[in-house]
Amino acid sequence: MAEARGMLIHQFFYKGRTKMNTLFSLWISIQQKLFPWLNEVLDPLTEKEKEFVRVAELAEVDKHIGPYRWIGNGRKPKDRKGMALAFIAKTIWNFPTTLALIEFLKASKNLRRLCGWEQVREIPSESTFSRAFDEFSQGQLPQIIHEAMVKKHLSEKLAGHVSRDSTAIEGREKPVLKNKADGVESEKPKRGRGRPKKGEPKVEKPPKRLELQPNRSLEENLADLPQHCDVGVKKDSKGHIKTWIGFKLHLDTIDGDIPVSAYLTSASVHDSQVAIPLAQMTQRRITNLYDLMDAAYDAPQIREFSQHMGHVPIIDHNPRRGEVLTMNPAQAVRYNERSSAERVNSNLKDNYGGRFVRVRGSAKVMAHLMFGIVALTAAQLFQLLE
Repeated sequence: MAEARGMLIHQFFYKGRTKMNTLFSLWISIQQKLFPWLNEVLDPLTEKEKEFVRVAELAEVDKHIGPYRWIGNGRKPKDRKGMALAFIAKTIWNFPTTLALIEFLKASKNLRRLCGWEQVREIPSESTFSRAFDEFSQGQLPQIIHEAMVKKHLSEKLAGHVSRDSTAIEGREKPVLKNKADGVESEKPKRGRGRPKKGEPKVEKPPKRLELQPNRSLEENLADLPQHCDVGVKKDSKGHIKTWIGFKLHLDTIDGDIPVSAYLTSASVHDSQVAIPLAQMTQRRITNLYDLMDAAYDAPQIREFSQHMGHVPIIDHNPRRGEVLTMNPAQAVRYNERSSAERVNSNLKDNYGGRFVRVRGSAKVMAHLMFGIVALTAAQLFQLLE
């Protein structure tokens, strides 16, 4: 009887969806049909379990899990769909480790069944979870899920503002020295100090990354950005210098505190180096009017690229570039909307696993953060309806 009930939950939760054209229709279906039905076959759902159900329905994990299914060669692996949902649950409950997630799954009958496991003995081991997570990170599963969510529910809507910002991500690995980032120690050609001698050929400086980015594709720009772990330095709002070892997460956020694009780089990468690639990524997903950025993005190439896309760039002036310029009142009001980027960064770290990075390597770190961004994005989309 228990196994039959578990199978019924599994079929309804994954395969019993009706086709929904709008986010509102999906919301009504979950609130009026799915929740009452689950309350009949399960124990009463908690608020966290309801959030998990909403995120799982919006993420549609089963549509993207195909490449990870068993194809009949060798021993049949554990169900990857259930583990993908479990990793989403890990961020919603903000568990610091996978072991804590497994222990909770053993104790929580509701969550265990929602992930597709009727009995405790069916829950995969920690090592199995680790292998599955490695597969998800290499295949960029959470990035694919997030992009599909954004395109499906936001591509046909007009977003007013895109707020661009970055946040420090502390890693748990040794930093790579800059001159050994590519595995080979590079040496710059040395020349004597002062003016070059008469007849000595002039050494031309290579073009800077910002000068090359506007003429390159998104894929070329992303491939040029380093992603290894190193040391980052920045000045906070109070003027204090902060250093950390790890990475930097760059986010584009629209009104409603909804992240629409994300990319992970080395901690030492300056924010301005990722502005154009992020803009290219966001342009493929949504349509917006204004680009809001702080003084770190104050560069003519970034302004020109934003205008080239048909946007209005509103960038805080960097006083290091000369005289201090002030925004007109209308721009100042719009610039205040950029606080949504800071709220998303804080929300990701405080409530969706952003502070608990226990994996190594940029691919796994990005996958860990993106599972949190998937949950955060779904929660913010539904919050608009509430």
